[in-house]
Amino acid sequence: MHDSNHVHHNGLHSKNFIIKSIFIGVLIFAIFIGGFLIGNASKAEAESVSYDTALFQSVRQHLDKKFVFWKSSSTLPTAKELEYGIIKGYVDSFKDPYTVFMPPQEAKSFAENVRGSFGGVGMTVGMKDGNIVVIAPLKDSPAMKAGIKAGDVITAVDKKNMVGLTSEEAVSYIRGELDTEVTITVARQGEKETKDITITRKEIKIPTIDTEKKDKVFIIRLYNFSSESPKLFDTAINEFIQSGLKHLVIDLRSNPGGYLEAAVTISSHFLKEGQVVVSEKQGKQEAVLNHRSYGIRSVPAQTKVAVLVDGGSASASEIVAGALKDHGVATVVGVKTFGKGSVQELINLDEGASIKVTVAKWFTPNGVNISEHGIVPTVEVVATTTLKAKDGSVRDIQLEKAIEVVKTTK
Repeated sequence: MHDSNHVHHNGLHSKNFIIKSIFIGVLIFAIFIGGFLIGNASKAEAESVSYDTALFQSVRQHLDKKFVFWKSSSTLPTAKELEYGIIKGYVDSFKDPYTVFMPPQEAKSFAENVRGSFGGVGMTVGMKDGNIVVIAPLKDSPAMKAGIKAGDVITAVDKKNMVGLTSEEAVSYIRGELDTEVTITVARQGEKETKDITITRKEIKIPTIDTEKKDKVFIIRLYNFSSESPKLFDTAINEFIQSGLKHLVIDLRSNPGGYLEAAVTISSHFLKEGQVVVSEKQGKQEAVLNHRSYGIRSVPAQTKVAVLVDGGSASASEIVAGALKDHGVATVVGVKTFGKGSVQELINLDEGASIKVTVAKWFTPNGVNISEHGIVPTVEVVATTTLKAKDGSVRDIQLEKAIEVVKTTK
């Protein structure tokens, strides 16, 4: 299921496996996405925190003395649940949706998401403006077939309110046994009422790449940045070269990201050796680490290139689009990308718990903060589903514009 936080290996470091994958962010429901940011509390502030204060003891005494359950089925929290609650509150106070404490069961689910070993509905989700937002449904997934759209805000799952929860917590409700149903309530821009969408959970097969020739333009559609993406992209580029065509569109719409290494390798097909693909500013001192092109340069020099993006393009997609745009080798077409440019480290703790901590943030070669600004297209084209071709099929206006752009680029 791609509905999870899809921990995209985008920017996620682990003590056990340094996957400098870009979990650059955004959580995906079955791919491997993740991303996060660090708080501003100083070391001195953190060390001065005490949980044995008069205020804390007062709150505890009032609860112990006066609290009564309004549901007969309720039970008092255990000592361990109280401990986890205190830790969670401490982590949440940093106000970073990607820095998250995960108790053992939640940590186990997160690990399953990273491995993709679960059933789901097939969509990527992330935190945006305090909401759990659908980055994009996966191609041909149950979510897409049921009508889930990029930008949908998930307000409830099986009638349980999702407001205030993290992506990981929401994912734990969306995931479930294969062939069982889950009802996702979404709020959609431009619509006054929320909508309940019932989806049957399935084993999600994640598509990676497609190619097409249209109007003498070669199109490569990349759906994620998995460990296999560089090899598949290399094959697609060879197919493009053999076609003899001179115009190329790389479609990264609804691509939630993936491995940093995949983004760097794919960008290297277009950039000279040593050119910066993305800059990583690490830690509170913001030490800069530049990730540079390997100089594969397999794409013919005279090729006209456009990169197609939308609000579902995140993480590694934003790295590639930003690099090609800033170095002037491609025109970016579409709408502004999601804006996920931070890196998280996954730290395994005692008792099977874990914590994700934002440890770095990403900038394009020209210094654009991806998390704050996303990638703004050179040519903006808002998606539309109202225009139809003569045969009655829905026209892809964004793709049509990208084809026009590459064919008229001098």
